[in-house]
Amino acid sequence: MRNSTYGKLNDLYQKYTGYIGTRELLEEGFTNRQIAALTEEEYLEKICHGYYWMIRCGHSKPMDYKCIEVSLSNPRAVICLESACFYQGAARQEPEALAVATERTDRSLMKMNFPVERHYFSPNYYKVAQKKIDTVFGSYRIYDVERSICDLIRLGKVKEAEAICSETGYGAMHFDAISHADGKDMEREEYQRLLKYAELFRVRKNFMQ
Repeated sequence: MRNSTYGKLNDLYQKYTGYIGTRELLEEGFTNRQIAALTEEEYLEKICHGYYWMIRCGHSKPMDYKCIEVSLSNPRAVICLESACFYQGAARQEPEALAVATERTDRSLMKMNFPVERHYFSPNYYKVAQKKIDTVFGSYRIYDVERSICDLIRLGKVKEAEAICSETGYGAMHFDAISHADGKDMEREEYQRLLKYAELFRVRKNFMQ
């Protein structure tokens, strides 16, 4: 390719932070053939349909790049379960697969460069306790920790929920505290939020065993 093509790519490094879409590349004057060549030469990494990471942009991928990338693939995807706990500091070990939730009617493909564990939630459950995380590299949606713990129990992953509750990354909260009505080892706000989700998702009895 001509040197001017690489020069245009250098200009993009100043204009975009890491990620760029096929649409933006075409608008900046790149052809589909040039995009394919830049990918083969490892200037671009195709992360999903329609989006690329600019490998030589001078930035390293952020710690939560998987969350950002799966959101680029499907903006309606919500990080859930163990993954939601990990990316919010409530679990030390990153799960092998990124757990995401979509509505049952959402059949969008999410073909990523890393394993994805997809869960289909009913509309009422899907909308509860979502948070939007904005970063310089992009944004994504994630369920809060208390809701994620309830989801783990609801889906039969009680041991995983217990392990996450005992992690030091989530303060002094322990699974035993959830099992008692007073929740004395938890912040009151966290405990009340947890019980609210437990009632909603019908897993309260698991806490009281």
